[in-house]
Amino acid sequence: METLTDILLSDAGITVIKAMIVYFGVLMTVPVMVYVERRGAALIQDRLGPNRVGPFGLIQPFADMVKLMFKEEFTPFKANRLLYLVAPAMALIPAGMTFAVIPFGSEITVGGVTIPLRAADLNVGVLYIFALTSLGVYGIMMAGWSSNNKYSLMGGLRSSAQMISYELSMTLAAVGVIMATGSLRLGDIVEAQTPLWFCVPLVIGFVVFLVSSFAETNRLPFDMPEAENELVGGYHTEYSSMRFASFFMAEYINMAVAASLTVTLFLGGYRFPFQHLVGDPTLLGVLQVVAFVAKVAFMMWLFVWIRWTLPRFRYDQLMKLGWKVLFPLALLNVFVTGLLILLGWI
Repeated sequence: METLTDILLSDAGITVIKAMIVYFGVLMTVPVMVYVERRGAALIQDRLGPNRVGPFGLIQPFADMVKLMFKEEFTPFKANRLLYLVAPAMALIPAGMTFAVIPFGSEITVGGVTIPLRAADLNVGVLYIFALTSLGVYGIMMAGWSSNNKYSLMGGLRSSAQMISYELSMTLAAVGVIMATGSLRLGDIVEAQTPLWFCVPLVIGFVVFLVSSFAETNRLPFDMPEAENELVGGYHTEYSSMRFASFFMAEYINMAVAASLTVTLFLGGYRFPFQHLVGDPTLLGVLQVVAFVAKVAFMMWLFVWIRWTLPRFRYDQLMKLGWKVLFPLALLNVFVTGLLILLGWI
């Protein structure tokens, strides 16, 4: 008869445990980033921020969650009820599924069993992520149209145009990385970034990918789908309680996905300098996870820093930047990458 240890160390047991750890980590990103965003904004604006609920205001995100749970659920008159209810899930679920293929370490050995540090190891990991992230816009479009509100509709239309425009540049920026490694598997991309991370030779693609990430996540200076001073709240104007919280959570999870993907494609993933000097494989795996989390944390702080530093673009400026600046730069990145490969510099 199999013991509990045997079940946990089986292939199925290990997969379930890794999926639960990744899912829990993704969910915990939300309260952590809510706190970081509030305290970061206060730091930049020379004020205190939340400091009443718990020590240093650490419990404030959970107080916000409880408040949202008990707020009244409201469905607008003449709204398309089915799409109105499905839209928050359409925004949240694809955001959470993308973390399954992101490697946060190489491998670790537990009880004589070698465990790869990723929930799933797909040989088309890059395509999987781009396929899922492109689904998020449907939730926003459905929310904007089904609410029967002109401001929500404008927010949905803006979001769809913005995501289509910047997703093209983001994908072309990732093409350079795929050309340099010859693989769509994220683990291979990370291991190929030695001795230099791809942000150095492929600096054009890195900049294009980073700017496009801000637009894809609807963060300032690209938050035109919400634009409170123009569209009240944009596509989620008519949402309240946990339905609104679902959009809120999806935005922060998408931030974490964008940060993780940027780190994986251009910043060496879980690799860190002089890691070859670490002899213990278990210690190496732990240090790789720490390095990956530190890089992702820095990128997510960058999202907060930019939000409270730069003003919002006008909509025409946003579209011109996407089509007349980033798209040509993304094409240039593909040609430059091909040239570097031809010269043997990558």
